[in-house]
Amino acid sequence: MSYVQRRRFLWVLFLAGIILIAVVANATTLARLQFYQLVQHSSAIARVRCVRADTRLERGEIWTDTVFETVQRDKGFLPSSIVVRMPGGKFQHLHSHVDGVPEFRPGEEVYLFLTGHPGKQFYVVGWSQGTFRIHRNARTGMETVTQDSADVPVFDPRTNTFTKSGIRDLKMDRFLERLNKEVYRQSQ
Repeated sequence: MSYVQRRRFLWVLFLAGIILIAVVANATTLARLQFYQLVQHSSAIARVRCVRADTRLERGEIWTDTVFETVQRDKGFLPSSIVVRMPGGKFQHLHSHVDGVPEFRPGEEVYLFLTGHPGKQFYVVGWSQGTFRIHRNARTGMETVTQDSADVPVFDPRTNTFTKSGIRDLKMDRFLERLNKEVYRQSQ
């Protein structure tokens, strides 16, 4: 390999390294929030039903505003209909995926830990960490909840590692008991 070819090769390698660093720098890293922290940082916690999602392009970024119907309030005040804003989504021919950001389907019921104020858009605390999917057993009718972050690696600052953990298949009555106990404890 000639000097010119080696030099070209090194420049290509250097540019590829810069591109890789730029991609990694844009990665999403969520710090692990304990259950009590989710409750603490939430201005409202509720069981909601997804009505629809509207995606738009704003200042070069894709945002999805999901409209929910409030089914049950467990903390804070929420109107009967709320809008939750999340980064990413599908807009025309563009698709933006942000790791850790939950996506919702019309008709789906979830528990959301929210921050925001009535009359404005809400945001999900900790994205996947503040989203609890409700599953109903078709045969028994029993409901369970699973935290979205149970399947997403989240950084734990105490151990300096990424782990997949969270609430998985917890019976609804146990979830509500734990939630109500923590909301009460923090209100004292």
